[in-house]
Amino acid sequence: MLFAGYTADKTILCYGDSNTFGHDPSSTIGGRYPRGIRWTGLLCAKGWHVINCGLNGRQIPEDEVELQAAAEQIASHLPAAFIAVMLGTNDLLWNPAFHAEDAVHRMNIFLSRLRVQSSDSALLLIAPPPMEAGDWVMEERLLTESRRLAPLYADLASDLGISFCNAGAWSIGIGFDGVHFTQEGHARFAQCLSDTLTALC
Repeated sequence: MLFAGYTADKTILCYGDSNTFGHDPSSTIGGRYPRGIRWTGLLCAKGWHVINCGLNGRQIPEDEVELQAAAEQIASHLPAAFIAVMLGTNDLLWNPAFHAEDAVHRMNIFLSRLRVQSSDSALLLIAPPPMEAGDWVMEERLLTESRRLAPLYADLASDLGISFCNAGAWSIGIGFDGVHFTQEGHARFAQCLSDTLTALC
């Protein structure tokens, strides 16, 4: 699929949480894997120009202050051929009453704003891999609701007319905490995302 008016410079801005930042779950101080291990760095090695806007603990921007801050951060890095958004895990993790629909509601607000403000970039919504049982994931709700995100995100992307991919179908390795990618998971994610982006170009 070709996006009319987009450059062919293979620039992708990645807006996400700790799995975009590259958090190393073995770190006790919020550290990250080396560039050559985290998926954003591996994507660069595959020929993409990657702008990493990942942040530990980030939830989907919701109120006006958060939306404006996100828009300003993203705008400061444009132009980019793609803006890839992978969020939702922390919304479920840190809000005990949340269901997948609540994350989708937030994502709809965020992407609707982003689609208008960054109209020269192709938006790609990535459903994060579902959580697994682990040190951070001890509620059935988290397992169930994180699995429900992908089909709801797919419907949202269709409604908004943007691209979608489901990282839950990529067999991404998840670490002992049940949330963060293993080193092998980062390598797998980089390969699958690169294939996805190539198909979209």
